[in-house]
Amino acid sequence: MLSTIINKLTTVALLLLTSNQPLAPSPSNFSPTFTKSRKTTHKIDRKQEYIFGYLEVLENRSNPRGSTIQIPVYIFKSRSENPPKDPIIYTVGGPGNTTMPSAQYMDYYKYLDDRDFILIEQRGNYYAKPHLDCPEWAEAMYQSNLPSVSAQEVDSLLRSAALSCRDRLIRSGIDLDGYNTNEIAADINDLVEVLEIESYNLLTISYSTKIAQVLMRDYPSRIRSVVMDSPLPLAANYEEESVDNLMLAVEKLLADCESDANCTGAFPDLKQRFFKYLEQKTKDPLVVQVENPQNGKTETFYLKGADLIAVFTLASTAEVGDVPFEINKLLNNDLSSVKKQLTYLFQGPDGGAGKGMRLSVWCAEETPFNSTEMIAQTRVKYPQVKGIDPVEFDKEVCEIWGVKKVADRENQAVTSDIPVLLINGEYDSVTPMKWAQSMMPYLENSFHLVFRAWKHTPTTYWSDPCGMQVAHDFFNDPTVKPYPDCFAQINEPEFKTE
Repeated sequence: MLSTIINKLTTVALLLLTSNQPLAPSPSNFSPTFTKSRKTTHKIDRKQEYIFGYLEVLENRSNPRGSTIQIPVYIFKSRSENPPKDPIIYTVGGPGNTTMPSAQYMDYYKYLDDRDFILIEQRGNYYAKPHLDCPEWAEAMYQSNLPSVSAQEVDSLLRSAALSCRDRLIRSGIDLDGYNTNEIAADINDLVEVLEIESYNLLTISYSTKIAQVLMRDYPSRIRSVVMDSPLPLAANYEEESVDNLMLAVEKLLADCESDANCTGAFPDLKQRFFKYLEQKTKDPLVVQVENPQNGKTETFYLKGADLIAVFTLASTAEVGDVPFEINKLLNNDLSSVKKQLTYLFQGPDGGAGKGMRLSVWCAEETPFNSTEMIAQTRVKYPQVKGIDPVEFDKEVCEIWGVKKVADRENQAVTSDIPVLLINGEYDSVTPMKWAQSMMPYLENSFHLVFRAWKHTPTTYWSDPCGMQVAHDFFNDPTVKPYPDCFAQINEPEFKTE
């Protein structure tokens, strides 16, 4: 596959453009192109054969005379001497996350044992040209996390940041309506056509499973199989359900602790005691004083249940077994872990990479479909986390951002007979198992695997590559449900008790 692509590209000039702005307006007869580049986003092992280059596409396909943009792509050659001609195309979650750092770790990707593996950046993300960064938003979020800032000041900071970032991006020539899931799916389809790939497989995680659904609906003819790790259905209204999803995941973990002799012996009645504690702290916040390492001053935080539930949300798959132990520390007023987490808030803003992309996607595809009434109900539904805010960007911020709402069909289930493997972690509070289950009646040839006691995106759990093995086995035979030895050997969670 790779050698075929190399031959097709040998006559194409090397990429010379380095601007982070949209390219010049395209002619009316513009066609997408792929151009090789010597300069890569990351250092690649010399033993790994690959092509790196940029896909040039329209910024907004509804404006054929508009600007074009450049999207970085890696095409990695399989370790097999005779790989199938259906490569795997991979893009990560988000929206707003970059795929390109994965290029450094091809030795760890089992998929290359059999197939070529293609990484494509989502438009607007860090290594794309242009990159929709929002340092203004990052700075506002940093200020908002400081205990001295009031809720009213937070709203003002975020709205001012959205306006400042929007105006800067528009002045640079960026069309914010060109950055959404439909356009990303069309980018992948353009890449497939430019490289003359007759058949391919999709590997997607979290948000990018929405990209997979759009591709299956709008460009199905070349898709051989799809893996959706931690799927987010088009039909799901994320913010309406996120608090329910969080509490169900916490309850499941605590129920597993109660079922475990060692855990319940060490921490009897943990669920009841923890939920009562969260409810008490929602009414009478926990006072925690932390030294600001930037200036040596003591800062005072007032933490409610909605803040303290982070003992679960911040835990990775590798750390879920520690959660009951950490809860017990809280109940005994051992605040060492809480203070450690709070000190991270003083480290400064993160730069806002991809945040403009996230704003465009969210404000066009999520916010317009969420019911403000239902969200208001979820804020007060659970006394343990009363006041919790599941909203990513409020309507005022989205009105400032000013992108167009997508069509109603982008909030409707996709029907397809393409083979699909849906993967979940049992403790995933971000994209719960029930969402994958809701998709299965519409996906005629779908299978569902749940990883016992794991959290979000099992295929990216580096400490145990079983999720990757499951996906790899499915790509090799998408007609059967994969069940490798590693999956059968996954045990009950091991709870830390001392």
